[in-house]
Amino acid sequence: MRSTRSYEKELLDKSDIPYSDLLVNLRELNTVNTLLGGHNITCHGVDYFLNRVSASPLTIAEIGCGGGDNLFAIQKYLAKKQYKATLIGVDIKPECIAYAKASGADIEWICSDYHTVKWSGDKPDIIFSSLFCHHFTEDELAIQMEWLKQNSKIGFFVNDLHRHAVAYYSIKIITKLFSRSYLVKNDAPLSVKRGFKKNEWVKILLSAGIKNYRLKWQWAFRYLICVNNE
Repeated sequence: MRSTRSYEKELLDKSDIPYSDLLVNLRELNTVNTLLGGHNITCHGVDYFLNRVSASPLTIAEIGCGGGDNLFAIQKYLAKKQYKATLIGVDIKPECIAYAKASGADIEWICSDYHTVKWSGDKPDIIFSSLFCHHFTEDELAIQMEWLKQNSKIGFFVNDLHRHAVAYYSIKIITKLFSRSYLVKNDAPLSVKRGFKKNEWVKILLSAGIKNYRLKWQWAFRYLICVNNE
């Protein structure tokens, strides 16, 4: 794997994916996020803010929510803590929103490009994304970080991939052996190649004018970036 970041587009970024193929992809992504700790990292991001604010209940929104697996994990996690929150999922693909709605979960779903989204009420207290940022260029991400800061009352967090050879070859082997989705087999290793290293995140945040943040490496090969607006 090359040390420089890849800009090759993932298959999931296409608009003509058959719905049946997309469903298999969404289910497998949930499994990967569960087994490799992705959902745990997202819950760590939620905890970062719960430990710093007294307001309740909070409104937590995810951009690029896909089939909603991150929000389902948060809902389950907060239920164990007996903490109430309003959850919102935003995704540009109507198929993803339809899949998420079919769960029947008490979550608001909005089909929209994130930067043109119309909130049904006040802007969310917290906005986050998981495995969303690596779909964008560095310049696009700087703009996205500014948007996240402007559209969240309290702050935002990002959970995304650390570009590393071990992560790349591990996920390539795992998906080759166990995945039934051609989308996952292609996109999972490519996602790692499109991921970021710590110094690249620092540059992106600096370009967005964000100086106060927490950037921590998480197992397995992720970064959790938390930005408190206050």
